[in-house]
Amino acid sequence: MTLDLSGLAVALATPFTPSGEVDLAAFRKLVRHVVAGGVDTLVPLGSTGEAVTILDAERDAIIAACLEESGGRPVVVGTGHNATRQAAAMTRRAQALGAAGALVVTPYYNKPTPDGLVAHYKAVAEAAPGLPLIAYNVPGRTGLNVTPEVLARLWENPQVVAVKESSGNLAQIAEIARALPSGKTLLSGDDNLALAAFAVGASGLISVLANVLPRETAAMIASARRGNAVEALRLHQQLLPLMDALFVESNPIPLKAALKLLGLGEDTVRLPLVPATAATRTRVAEALCLAAEGTMPGVL
Repeated sequence: MTLDLSGLAVALATPFTPSGEVDLAAFRKLVRHVVAGGVDTLVPLGSTGEAVTILDAERDAIIAACLEESGGRPVVVGTGHNATRQAAAMTRRAQALGAAGALVVTPYYNKPTPDGLVAHYKAVAEAAPGLPLIAYNVPGRTGLNVTPEVLARLWENPQVVAVKESSGNLAQIAEIARALPSGKTLLSGDDNLALAAFAVGASGLISVLANVLPRETAAMIASARRGNAVEALRLHQQLLPLMDALFVESNPIPLKAALKLLGLGEDTVRLPLVPATAATRTRVAEALCLAAEGTMPGVL
């Protein structure tokens, strides 16, 4: 049960056709785009992939396409659900299809106690013996924050090998890093906090931005890991307007607008999300040109 999660992972979008069906051809094109850009790990069917709107019948094809286009990179499938039995079943299925690991968001809406959270991850782990799990803490979406004290209990499960920390709280990130057990991995879940998270002890990023500019994002992370703070900061500042633009509306609404500009899929999202406003599209296009240093003619 080994899985190197350091470096750059990409939280893949799920392209849809204008009528709202999964666009597997566009998804394959997107995966090839990020693989060519140098990402280390692929993460389909997370929140960026609109997983909560993906039907069970659609999941297998998405996972299979990602594995086929991965170029040997590990594929960590989002299998989180607020019903433990459903999360366990999806994790078991991802393992059977060949996933290297699973990204398991904390149960949303239910708001479990710490004991319930520990039991949830235990049940998911037992459903897929030996499969590495990433606990995904994103209180802005789930209404539940995994504190460092609760995370310490999750670390007791040998299959919970990493945490994707998206609380946005740098003090919490630093405390998680300080108390990180040997063999566990701290991953930033926010592009705009990645350098700060690396500075306090994170060793990887699960990125939204890397869908759009994987090469530039990979260069930023590589510079940070090498200790080249000057170059990492330069790249961060170059990319920051786009990082911010991609979250001016709920993710992945602006991301889908950016992917359409790049010819990597339509801007279709599934209800209850709706496509980006005109103001968001303009901001994304302008930020994309800035981030790419004007090397992308025709974007605006």
